[in-house]
Amino acid sequence: MERLLAVLNVFARIALIFGLALLLPIGVSWWTGDGALGAFDEALVGTLVIGGALLLATQRFRRELRANDGVLLVVLCWVLLPLIAALPLLLGIPEARFSDVYFEAVSGLTATGATAFSGLDRLPPSINLWRTELHWIGGLGIIVLAVAILPLLGVGGRQLMKAEVPGPVKEAGITPRVTETAKGFWIIYVVLTVLCTLAYGLFGMSWLDALTHAFSTVALGGFSSHDASFAYFDSPVLEAITIGFALISGMSYVTHFAALAGRSLRPYLRDGEAPFYLGVLGASVLLVAVYVWHHGHYDEFAVALRHAAFNTVSVATTLGYASTDYSKWPFFAPLWMLFLCSFATCSASTGGGIKMMRAIVLYKQVFREAVHAIHPNATTFIKLGGAVVPNKIILSVLGFGFLYMACTIFFTLVLAASGADILSAFSATVACFNNTGPGLGLVGPDSNYGVFSDFQMWVCSFAMLLGRLEIFTLLVVLTPAFWRK
Repeated sequence: MERLLAVLNVFARIALIFGLALLLPIGVSWWTGDGALGAFDEALVGTLVIGGALLLATQRFRRELRANDGVLLVVLCWVLLPLIAALPLLLGIPEARFSDVYFEAVSGLTATGATAFSGLDRLPPSINLWRTELHWIGGLGIIVLAVAILPLLGVGGRQLMKAEVPGPVKEAGITPRVTETAKGFWIIYVVLTVLCTLAYGLFGMSWLDALTHAFSTVALGGFSSHDASFAYFDSPVLEAITIGFALISGMSYVTHFAALAGRSLRPYLRDGEAPFYLGVLGASVLLVAVYVWHHGHYDEFAVALRHAAFNTVSVATTLGYASTDYSKWPFFAPLWMLFLCSFATCSASTGGGIKMMRAIVLYKQVFREAVHAIHPNATTFIKLGGAVVPNKIILSVLGFGFLYMACTIFFTLVLAASGADILSAFSATVACFNNTGPGLGLVGPDSNYGVFSDFQMWVCSFAMLLGRLEIFTLLVVLTPAFWRK
């Protein structure tokens, strides 16, 4: 119990800091007079009171945390912070169910972008800004906790980072002082957000829409302030801007940091994931464009290429914006796009899925086994980024891959058993588990998750958390061994 109280003391401090994020939508609500100011004021007061009371109640248990305590802290933050994030939604949207607002908050912080609400155009602008600000906070949330906050509390951030990203590439860009790396990540993140906001604002969006969508884009979230998503703007220029920032955000921040620290583009050339990442996305855009054009969905190939490029990159990078209702395309195209979101983004990016690094290791291990079947005595190695991948990492990736497939099947069966049709159940599982957002069927890009029952919403919320924490971090806290002294 003392261990839990010590972790709750740290969580209380994080919750108080998190509550300060409410000041931005409070300022916007006051400036625009959108009627949501009272909801944000009450949420801020409630957060400060609850956080302060928890801090005082656990103050005598304050101590330096150990590694296992850090894992528990990460899980508590991701499970409990959505309760704080949901307060303005619960108070500001009278018709919303509690399952709706918690789902929305989890979707925001995990940068999933699956929404339970319709009528987004009619919501107060400050509410829409808060939804996407959650994306921005959560986009680097796990990285910040692992390499910035936790080391300051006596927890090994580098050790926890290994739970998220296997392989040697990430280690090449991390400085001995891990907090410096975290600061570098945040500098890049903030600069990208500012540049994206300026680009959106200068090429057609209102400045509030620009900031709202920049938060979502850089975090690879997908929340929009419009029910029609990016189809509302119907702008090839804005779509091209989104593609560019989505591609950048889907790459490893370790590589970005190494390039910034060394003032060189060489880290990108040495990145073992980047060629696969860009190659798979480029080939997929052409494949989808040719496929939908060949099947007569668009008369002109240029139009097919425009929508294929935007929607394929958006779904594959787990951004989740839509410029058209791609669920009406020939079925192979949206299914392929949904498949891409499970692995396309790079490790240590703001994207979801198993990450390209794991996919490469799995692919190379299959090839390695094929070689051993032909030449049993051959000695082969798996290399990534010019370095040999240790067998223990390969085994870890194989274990993760098995758990990933098992969880996908489990959540699909649970949703199907609760009444969802199989397409909606499977696509919702893939979209939530990979933190992508829109699926197919009942939860396609022209619909939302509000059609699901309360039980189904809670299942999807758990799937989003499990996917964002990359399975092991959450499951390890649920094991009896974790709680033994």
